[in-house]
Amino acid sequence: MSIDIAKANEELAGRHPQEIVNWAAGLDGKTIVTTNFGPYEAVILHMAVQAQPDMDVVWIDSGYATRKTYLFAEQLIQDLGLNVHVYNPLSSAARRDALMGIPDVDDPQHEEFTRQVKLEPFGRAMREMDPDVWLTAVRRDQTAFRQGMDIVSQDKEGGVIKVAPVLEWTELDMERYLHEHGLPNETNYYDPTKVLGNRECGLHNRFSA
Repeated sequence: MSIDIAKANEELAGRHPQEIVNWAAGLDGKTIVTTNFGPYEAVILHMAVQAQPDMDVVWIDSGYATRKTYLFAEQLIQDLGLNVHVYNPLSSAARRDALMGIPDVDDPQHEEFTRQVKLEPFGRAMREMDPDVWLTAVRRDQTAFRQGMDIVSQDKEGGVIKVAPVLEWTELDMERYLHEHGLPNETNYYDPTKVLGNRECGLHNRFSA
């Protein structure tokens, strides 16, 4: 898919995230939304099904989520009627734990760990789902890297259009949306590839405006 990225960012600046989601879903192509069912993920998922009730939802389940995250995911899947596609690492968490455990971020094995539990299944999902547009819930206030992101960007390799509808929203904006729409939230979340919330795992580094 080919669009004018600069023009799209100019037109979408300052728009409500739901309008941005509607715009993305209205493009001439297949739109997916990814989720980790972490904190505030109900916001982007609710917006996605408002725009397209049967939109494909891709969940990269590392196998390391907390019990509360898994219960929250099932609740949201049922409440919103999500069309979920789950992608897991090729190796089980138990097998990986026996071989390398969960390496510290400074451990040389951490890069391979991240590849196995997140980057490989994400890449597999993108190949199999073959989307033209990818909706993601990243926000500018989450990491230093994301402060330089645009609402719309494009994969340097495959041409996938990435759209970040809530990029300009703060945590308070997300909380307000949850309250307004009676949506649940779950903050008991763990990502072994990040450890710290302000780290990047690599999914967004191959995109540019």
